[in-house]
Amino acid sequence: MKNTAMPYLIIFAFGIVAIFFMSFIGLNNMDEIAAEKEGGGEKAEEQVAASPEDTYKQSCLACHGDQYQGAVGPALTGVGERHSQEELVDILTNGTANGMPGGLVAGQEEAMAEWLMTLK
Repeated sequence: MKNTAMPYLIIFAFGIVAIFFMSFIGLNNMDEIAAEKEGGGEKAEEQVAASPEDTYKQSCLACHGDQYQGAVGPALTGVGERHSQEELVDILTNGTANGMPGGLVAGQEEAMAEWLMTLK
């Protein structure tokens, strides 16, 4: 006669062992987790500086279009002829009254403005 309960008991035993194993890992990392919650400790991930094109694809493409043609936001082709680099940095930092939020490219405003000046 075949015992149908045996596979379930094995799975149950593995589950209990996995729970204990994971709790011991958590106990070993408790100080590190507490330090991260308090704002100290090492960061889990470091931000890699992205190129302006990558940042555009990530933060701007939805409103300004895949070919800079404009969609919800205005077209960016020729934006260097309409605005100075300083004005572009200000727009990227503070946004506009027409709906563009500021801070979308935080820390990369200068590089993004310089790149936008080259769009034709």
